This record gives sequence, structure tokens and C-alpha cells, in this order.
Amino acid sequence: MDMSAENMIAQVESLPDLIRSEFDALDVRVRRMLDHNEYLSVKRVVLTGCGDSYMAGVASELSFEEVAGVPTEALAAMQVGRYAAPYFDHMFPRNPLVVGVSVSGTVARTREALVMARKNGALTVAATGNPDSPLGQVAEKILPCVVPDFAPAPGVRSYRISLMALLLLAIRIGEVRARLTQDQANALRKQLKGTADSIEATIAAIREPVKKLAEATAKHRHFVFVGDGPNLATALFSAAKLMEAAGRHADGQDTEEWAHLQYFVNEDPATPTFLISPGGRGHGRAAELIEPMRRIGRTIVAVVPQGDTAIAGGADVVLPVVGDVPEIFSPMVYAVAGELYSAYLSLAIGEPPFRRFNGVYEDGGNTIKTSQVIEGL
Repeated sequence: MDMSAENMIAQVESLPDLIRSEFDALDVRVRRMLDHNEYLSVKRVVLTGCGDSYMAGVASELSFEEVAGVPTEALAAMQVGRYAAPYFDHMFPRNPLVVGVSVSGTVARTREALVMARKNGALTVAATGNPDSPLGQVAEKILPCVVPDFAPAPGVRSYRISLMALLLLAIRIGEVRARLTQDQANALRKQLKGTADSIEATIAAIREPVKKLAEATAKHRHFVFVGDGPNLATALFSAAKLMEAAGRHADGQDTEEWAHLQYFVNEDPATPTFLISPGGRGHGRAAELIEPMRRIGRTIVAVVPQGDTAIAGGADVVLPVVGDVPEIFSPMVYAVAGELYSAYLSLAIGEPPFRRFNGVYEDGGNTIKTSQVIEGL
């Protein structure tokens, strides 16, 4: 089936059922991936990958620190393999726990990151939908993150499976390390699985407003998504989906950094700017940006909790997120607005996702799978 915006919309609408159908089996795989002593031995976590897989790490970093109580870094695979791994601290054996995320398992840089991490004493895990892939072959442990087949589109379903796996891993580490009681861990699992209900209600609430917004803003050539904490990942991921789906330029930016950088861009004062904030630690700072954004003429789109008043009142368009979602799990839900907007923008401008891999955009032409993998520095 051809890559299309309609497929992308269908993928978004399939997310609630995907989470409900895959959650329990994925949780079992997480529990069995390491034995009790291996989980106890984790002193530091490094989450790595490329593209969406890297963003899943950024989105879940807070959960590892807050829920598991383990210092955690989300680093791009290039950074891990060629810069960080040679300097891992060897105070504790088989540390850090390095989780390389790749749905296909064929991305060269992620494989390189695990090769170099393992060579430098880390315990390596491949979180992949293809356990027999090159990534699976170089990792010490495998966390199968299989994504059921669906109509092809920019990664929507795969991102949720990767993110859900990492969040479940954080809960499991916290449980084994006795930072969480079994009841507390199960309550968190129930909240995580419950994001399916919030996604379902949010899609119903924003589908038509998002479609109208895409049509109204189709003339713009540049888009900005702003978020912080775990939703810096949502900003990065939303920008990624827009570039993949509609072929237009988009930035994902930290809330504070927007005030230092994008604030000064005046090429298109009405640049659509999505302010993504789940009502957590960064909400007050995000609310402060409404005034300068309005003053310089931005088209402000608020992706905020339903009923929010701190940000919504000053926005041009509000895309409400329905349901009470903990901030550590909020990227599961808050990405929906950017995904749907990107798909509807693709339809509005008649630009197919990934340029259908035609011509100069042929599949594999960007060399992410064929790039040379180094095994030493």
C-alpha cells in the first residue's frame, strides 16, 4: 500500500487499540528481559537511537530518574558511539545499561552505539521490532518491541511501542530496586495503559479543529513546536512528523530556548507556533511566552490540558488534551496533535509523506542503513 497522509491519520486513530492490545505482552517481555540481579545492578541508564527512537529516549528520561531513581541520559546514537562510550565510568561492572532503540534494527548508528558501548563494558539492550536484525545480533539482551503490521506512514504506531517499552522498563527498574512497591508499580502501569483512553478522547476533541487549522495555515513554509521536560521530545517528534509528512521545515525547541532564539526570527511573523504543555513543571514558563509570542505576531496553537486557563486564553487556537495524564507519561498523548496536524497539512498542500521515496528521495538514499559502522576509535 502506498505511503499516504490518509494512512497516517489511520495510524493515529489506531493508537488506543494498539496500546490496549500490546501493553500486557510488552510488559511481560520487559519483566523477563533481565534477571533480578541484573535489574538490581543498574546504576546508570543511557537511552539511544536515531530519529523517532532517539526522541522516545528523550521522552522517557524523566521517568527513569523519577520512577526508577537512576541517573539517565538520552543521547543520539552518533554521540554515544563516537563520543560517550569510550569514556564510560567503569566503577560498576556492566554499567551503564545502554538501551538502543530501533524499530527496524537496521540503523547503522544505533548498531554502532551498542557495539562501542558493549566494548566499553556496558550492558547493552536492543529494543527493536526485529530481534534477528543486525542490532539484535550485537546486543547482549533483546527487548522485542514488535509493531503489528498496518498501512505504511511516518512512524506513529512504532513511536508509541518504543516509548511504552521504555516507560515500562523504568517502572520495572524502580520496582526491583524497591523504589516502588508492587502496588505502586502496578498503579503506574495502569495509568500508562490508560493513556489509550486519553488518546481516544483527545482525537475526538481535536480532529476537526486540527483539520481546519492545517487548511488555514497551509501557506506557511516554517513551523515551530515548543515544549520542555519530557515534552521537549513531543516538540522534536511533532516537528519530525511535519517534515516527513508535508516536506516543510519545522523546529522542535525547548520552551526557554525559544525565548533566546526563535523569538528573533522575523521572516514570517505569523509562523504557526505550537506551545505544548501538560500542566507540569514548565507550565508557568510556557504561559509567560504567550505575551511575547503575541507581540511579535506568531500564530499560537496551544496543546494543553482541557480546561487550562494559563495558556489557552492567549492562544489563537486551542487543541485540548482530554484526561488527567501524569507528566512522565504525557508524551504518549501530547504527540497526537502534532501527528494529526502533520497528516492534514500533507493533505492540504498535496505533498505526500516521505515524498513517496521517489526520485532523489529513493528509499535508502539517505544512507542511514548502509553507512559504515566503526568498531573502535
